Amino acid sequence: MSSERESLLHAVGEASRALQASVDALDEAVAGLLGINRTDLRCLDELLQAGELSPARLAERVRLTTGSTTTLLDRLERAGYVTRSPDLRDRRRIVVRPTPKALDRAQDLYGPLAAEGVQALSHLTPDELRTVLRYLQISRDLQQRHLERLRP
Repeated sequence: MSSERESLLHAVGEASRALQASVDALDEAVAGLLGINRTDLRCLDELLQAGELSPARLAERVRLTTGSTTTLLDRLERAGYVTRSPDLRDRRRIVVRPTPKALDRAQDLYGPLAAEGVQALSHLTPDELRTVLRYLQISRDLQQRHLERLRP
């Protein structure tokens, strides 16, 4: 392997670590501003992405027990970030939804980041964007494989 290639691979690795650390720090700050913990933030993010989930499906997505998820949802409901209500299609089932307050707070906290991110990437060509996307997909797949390896 060429010296330049080795240097670039090392630089990509270091930049990835720095990115991970900054994402982690941002999530910590957002959780603090919302008055919740990091696990609660992960669950809230899942709900914001999905729109609604059953408690069991939410537990599965964040890899918590259903009992832990119930306690977590109690906290998020008390904070005004989620509601639990019967599913309109099957009233025997409960669904959890983010509240308007959660949507507003997410927009307040993450909206400027998303807008600036779009602006920062707007100068890239479609080929460059495809390369960035490919890198992100490779990185996510790698992380997921090793998460499965490390989890019992």
